[in-house]
Amino acid sequence: MTIQLGDIAPDFEADTTEGRIRFHDWIEGSWAVLFSHPKDFTPVCTTELGAVAKLKPEFDRRGTKVIGLSVDPVDDHRAWAGDIEETQGTALNFPLIADPERKIAGLYGMIHPNANDTLTVRSVYVIGPDKKLKLTLTYPASTGRNFEEILRVIDSLQLTANHSVATPADWKSGEDVIIVPSLSDEQAREKFPGGWKTLKPYLRVVPEPQKAG
Repeated sequence: MTIQLGDIAPDFEADTTEGRIRFHDWIEGSWAVLFSHPKDFTPVCTTELGAVAKLKPEFDRRGTKVIGLSVDPVDDHRAWAGDIEETQGTALNFPLIADPERKIAGLYGMIHPNANDTLTVRSVYVIGPDKKLKLTLTYPASTGRNFEEILRVIDSLQLTANHSVATPADWKSGEDVIIVPSLSDEQAREKFPGGWKTLKPYLRVVPEPQKAG
């Protein structure tokens, strides 16, 4: 199964390191990041989980819940958490889903048979409060992800949702943004009374709304 941007993220029930959840109920109107790991007790995964644990306050600040997934059982997850704390200097502070039967991996298309027919690739799904998929990224098992980039993407997605702006290449929070083309100049004047810089009729640059004024 392949889920695409704008699709409702598949719901599921699963055991996690923090108890059993139903995914849509767990989201509860928040933004959410679901990310998969090939296997417990592997080196790159250990560093990734430590990185997310350290960044959890940043996800919290954005009203975003994080949850990991691996095809191993909960008992293995809990044992692995000790290694993560020992080697990465931070305790696991978000749930890890157990998916030993690979049911959730199948729902989300996390297993790519030509890469490995049993282990999940490094997939990331950013899901909005409306339960719709806003972003998906897929890395090979050998490459650790940049979770600062995931935070940057969430900043951009939330700006678009709240202020009708898009973000240019290499944008970072606090920099200028672009008024979305679907907004007419008349509509833009209502949203951005301070004005904007027109580089082309379709390219209107404005200070990030939260920073303007």
